[in-house]
Amino acid sequence: MVNEIRHPLLLHKLNSIRNINTKGSEIKKLLEEIATVMVYEALRDLPTRTKRIETWIGEREFEFIREEEIVFVPVLRAGLPMLEGALRAVPNAKVGFLAIKRNESTLEAKVYYSRLPDLKGTKVLILDPMLATGGTLIKAIEEVSKDDPAETVSLHVVCAPEGIEKVRRSFSEHRIYTVSVDECLSDKGYIIPGLGDMGDRLFS
Repeated sequence: MVNEIRHPLLLHKLNSIRNINTKGSEIKKLLEEIATVMVYEALRDLPTRTKRIETWIGEREFEFIREEEIVFVPVLRAGLPMLEGALRAVPNAKVGFLAIKRNESTLEAKVYYSRLPDLKGTKVLILDPMLATGGTLIKAIEEVSKDDPAETVSLHVVCAPEGIEKVRRSFSEHRIYTVSVDECLSDKGYIIPGLGDMGDRLFS
């Protein structure tokens, strides 16, 4: 279920984000770069189809993916830089948006904005830098699953083991890609060591 991408360059970029002195503009750039690489990993087994095209030596058949069958769904606000990076990898993918707020007292997540394209039969990649308690991701999977996608996958820069386990109990078929599974959650539901409040750090 969990695919931890332990690439030295990704770890370098992740740990640059961990640095509390890294500015919001630089964090945005780092998240975009990380997301581009993660999309390549998450789509490694994507099927291709042959398509006949004109080349400099005449018509030939080559393999292409069906870009229109891939949907990126960033979780607002912090998922937006990851969307920019994801679209660099698959520019013609469809895009939907989810806004999910977590109650800081109960840690319960609630969808308060959902704008999604037709997802039936598509591969949906949910983009959110952090998987903490798992509540936000579960809400996101529930929301996109209403439209019967072929598969759901999520990309997170860091995850907490508690959140992974919670998602596993609810959606065992869902696949998670991350650069790091961190130590644990704090008693307030923040990832340790984590990245801090990513939305606040990105948007000051």
